[in-house]
Amino acid sequence: MRIRPAQSLDREGIWRLLSPVLRKGETYALPRHWGRRQALAYWMDVEHRVYVAQTQDHEIVGTFYLQANQKGGGAHIANAGFVARSGFGAGRLMAEHALAEATKLAFRAMQFNFVVSTNLRAIALWKSLGFRVIGTLPGAFDHPSQGYVDALVMWKDLMPLAS
Repeated sequence: MRIRPAQSLDREGIWRLLSPVLRKGETYALPRHWGRRQALAYWMDVEHRVYVAQTQDHEIVGTFYLQANQKGGGAHIANAGFVARSGFGAGRLMAEHALAEATKLAFRAMQFNFVVSTNLRAIALWKSLGFRVIGTLPGAFDHPSQGYVDALVMWKDLMPLAS
């Protein structure tokens, strides 16, 4: 499997990953009714560096974007979003790639603003990569089957702060 920058030809493969995630509505605070156009406009936003995880058979099994978490004075902190098909190991591979890219781009840390507390696989992955929970947003996510659940803010330092 390899990670590479996304190209316009990848849009259909990315949509095939995003569509079921949006429809389920369990892990992303994005509208469940979004169609292909809206979802791809969001994911492929000009401010996002978008990547795909591709098998040797050229099947896209994961995608992520990397961006500055904020503009101006907060632009030194990275943010990213990930979607992966289960069973390929793409989630960990993409996460490691995103951390390496963020470091190469001189981001000082990576912050996930809204990790749904019921997304246990993602939380376990982030913690295994050194992320820690720095905040809890009580009842911030309206889960389609579990009602209002917490969202977590997760953080990982990428380089030490200057003293």
